[in-house]
Amino acid sequence: MIGACADGAAAVDAMVHMAPDVVCLDVQMPDMSGFDVLDAVIRKREESAGAIDCPLVVFVTAYDRYAVAAFERDAADYLLKPFDDERFRQAIERVRRDLALEREEMSSPGRIVPAPARRQARRMAIRSGGRVLFVRFDDVCWFEAAGNYVTVHVGRESYLLRESMTRLAARLDPDRFVRVHRSAIVNLDRVRELQPWVRGAQMLVLDNGTQIAIGRAFRSNLERRM
Repeated sequence: MIGACADGAAAVDAMVHMAPDVVCLDVQMPDMSGFDVLDAVIRKREESAGAIDCPLVVFVTAYDRYAVAAFERDAADYLLKPFDDERFRQAIERVRRDLALEREEMSSPGRIVPAPARRQARRMAIRSGGRVLFVRFDDVCWFEAAGNYVTVHVGRESYLLRESMTRLAARLDPDRFVRVHRSAIVNLDRVRELQPWVRGAQMLVLDNGTQIAIGRAFRSNLERRM
């Protein structure tokens, strides 16, 4: 551990000047919330044109109602008080894996990695039956519009996410997810083949056998991405 802070303002200053890889932020702190602290660091990074790094963040709180907001801010994990040593160890191991993956991506030969204002989220939080599920984006096959909601298809399971397709698309990794229809966003890693369909249209087949029609307005963008 390189430091501890008693309030939000001190936490912002420490994150900017000490450049830690990981921070544990309590959601409720004197003068600022943990979310306010992270948002302030992100703004400072944008103002500095990327000269300030944003660390991975583990949010800590006694309340589960902040989980969705935490993962909307790309939290590495969410520790619910009280937690034991084993749960804390799991959080640290998850952070270590994420850091190792980021470093591997940065060192890949020929890979150009832009300096984003925020790390790309690796997980999303979904409320389901009184629980909060943490789903890895890698495991998502595709997203399907369902009115004011989005159905998240993960293997044989599906979950309902209270979010619009437009808002969801804005926080997805553009190198991995592509919108192929006004009601469908697919994980390109899950695409098995592209097939001709009726009247010159085309259809995607995912690795689990799901077939998704490609909207004409989205075809050219998909072809460029494929």
